[in-house]
Amino acid sequence: MTEGTSMWALVLNAGWVVQFVLLMLLVASAVSWVFIVQRVIVLRNAHQSAVTFEDRFWSGMDLGKLYREVHGDSDPDGGMERIFMAGFREFTRLRGQGVDADALMDGVQRSMRVAVTREQENLEAHLPFLATVGSTGPYVGLFGTVVGVMNSFRGLANVQQTTLAAVAPGIAEALVTTAVGLVAAIPAVVAYNRFNSRVEQLLTSYETFAEEFSSILHRQVHAQVVQSADKRGES
Repeated sequence: MTEGTSMWALVLNAGWVVQFVLLMLLVASAVSWVFIVQRVIVLRNAHQSAVTFEDRFWSGMDLGKLYREVHGDSDPDGGMERIFMAGFREFTRLRGQGVDADALMDGVQRSMRVAVTREQENLEAHLPFLATVGSTGPYVGLFGTVVGVMNSFRGLANVQQTTLAAVAPGIAEALVTTAVGLVAAIPAVVAYNRFNSRVEQLLTSYETFAEEFSSILHRQVHAQVVQSADKRGES
């Protein structure tokens, strides 16, 4: 009997509680890997989109033209683009209503804060699941191990002579759940820590961009106010 067959036989001969724990851990591990691959793609695309859009934004292009180009996309794939659109859209709307400069900037900043919050929710999607698997996986596996060991020692009651050969299979099948729990938890913990760091970096860049964009709009509003005052003074 090969090692793989022996391991498979241990799983098949295990109690239903141990088998249920193993199934639960395997499903959690599979789902974790799906989310890990998905988050890698999402965060990489978000970073690349942010770098590309910042280059366009600071290239000196007219903000109105940039807004029309970004707005032409049916679904902008960058968080920074969506923040820019939210701020400029609110800026255009409030300026058209003739509100004062302070109210206008308050509205623009509030709109961009909401956009940043939405981007945070998108970036952090599925991270709580990875954190849960990483923190509970070893304990779930340990629970299966405890149950397996208890069943193994209970089986010794029907054995007249206690030997290592009689105890070893039960303990071995019990330890499998601990190993599977660690296999499920370790990648989830590593991925969560890595993704959480990347999300914080992206959010910092989003907030910095929102502040810089707000400063640009504030200067435009202030310049318009000064020009209007000069015209009134000349007249």
